[in-house]
Amino acid sequence: MKNLLLAIILIVFAWNAKAQTAKIDSGTINGARYKIIFPPNWKNKLVMYAHGYEFMNSPAMLDNPNLAKGFAPFLDRGFAVAASAYRIQGYALPEGIEDTEALRKHFVSKYGKPDTTFMVGHSMGGGISLGISEKYAANYQGALPLCPLSSNPYIQTRKEFDLIAVFNVLFPEQISPLSEIMKTGSSEKSVQQVFASAEPLYKHLQKDSLLAKQLAQTFELKLKDLPFAVLFGEMVLRDLVKKSGGNPFDNTNTLYTGFPDDWMVNQKVERLSASPTAFQFLQKNYRTGEISFPVVMMHTTYDQLIPAQLAIGNYDMMVRQKGKEKFMVVKYTNGQGHCEFTPEQTGLAFDELRQWVKSGKRPKSGSIQ
Repeated sequence: MKNLLLAIILIVFAWNAKAQTAKIDSGTINGARYKIIFPPNWKNKLVMYAHGYEFMNSPAMLDNPNLAKGFAPFLDRGFAVAASAYRIQGYALPEGIEDTEALRKHFVSKYGKPDTTFMVGHSMGGGISLGISEKYAANYQGALPLCPLSSNPYIQTRKEFDLIAVFNVLFPEQISPLSEIMKTGSSEKSVQQVFASAEPLYKHLQKDSLLAKQLAQTFELKLKDLPFAVLFGEMVLRDLVKKSGGNPFDNTNTLYTGFPDDWMVNQKVERLSASPTAFQFLQKNYRTGEISFPVVMMHTTYDQLIPAQLAIGNYDMMVRQKGKEKFMVVKYTNGQGHCEFTPEQTGLAFDELRQWVKSGKRPKSGSIQ
């Protein structure tokens, strides 16, 4: 479990892939650090990359020694890759959109306009990719959002809120009360402090594994991933409270169901009211589905952080409401975790996107082995 936590917290690129680099350009734009990696066979093509959620004060993706390996599916195809660290860590959907666009402009001013530019991102970065696709379509030929935070950010993060609310009823005194987590000015916890309790929490859940399993299934989780999901959610919620200035969520009208004793759960669950200002904070850069170029979205069949329905179902509805379904294709793999794609799978999805752009022929949705 420890390795799983570290892998997702750091979003480590640990693929067994080769990636030769000819040049690395780094610097800072408007307070956001960046790196641009060029392959030896650069073909005047560019991938703008958006990284996923990083916990506050955790190691930055740009400092990962395996960064070039993670970009191998693009570098090996002759694309330069430009990535921003964003001005802030944690929830940074609006900043990620703005800082990635600023980096693209910097690239063009320094190296000239590429003949092809694609937008790629994992997790929250997938949401950033879709935001850029909707807002800056004229600058791109296509996008590859991977396991993306593509729903309304409120809907995605409300999942963490509800999970902890019910968890504290069924397994009391194992983590902080929801009211403390969502309190403005509450003491922050380090990543090390929070996740040091992962193994003890898992052992405690084993005392009533049937109840824990039912809770996990209700929130589309495997039992082994329940401690991680709860602890990850706590960190995300604390981050959102700090950035938004309050509690964005209101469960005073929520009826929780699907448990052995729903009456008891609803009688004991903490009920909190939302701050209107904090609620509005999560509406910034809300997805619309207004896409106008090819978008290939790839997801795993199981994802403990962003379930497929949140990533695909909600965004597909937005796209169809705008009459833009001809621009979206969904690919899926049998990966059993958040963003667990092999470099080969990423490369195949990227190739289908490139061929779609080149030929104008929309590929079929479906699986990638």
